[in-house]
Amino acid sequence: MMADPKRENIKELNMVDPDEEDSNGRPMPARALHIIDPDKVVKLSFLYPATTGRKMDEVIRVLDSPQRAAKHKVATPADWKPGDKVVISSDEEAKKMLPQGFETAKLPSGKGYLRFTHVD
Repeated sequence: MMADPKRENIKELNMVDPDEEDSNGRPMPARALHIIDPDKVVKLSFLYPATTGRKMDEVIRVLDSPQRAAKHKVATPADWKPGDKVVISSDEEAKKMLPQGFETAKLPSGKGYLRFTHVD
């Protein structure tokens, strides 16, 4: 979080809501969230209009997901929450990385490319 009383940062970071103004006619900041990794790479950006609230569960989810993905080489599906199953890449890699095992989803195509497991 940061304070920006002069509204310099919101302009520099493209966080200005083009449709909303305050009582003085100045553009309102949008509700923006940028997640930056330790190497200073932007991993995720959300930009909501000033009139739209954010759901904190989603903010926490998108903070946790990239960290878990980097640590375990997994992906998190939509609506994933900590403790839910994650997606893993290949059977061979999964067998090496995940001694606790994994399950392969049964798909209409019969292909076994969607694998899930739990990680901490």
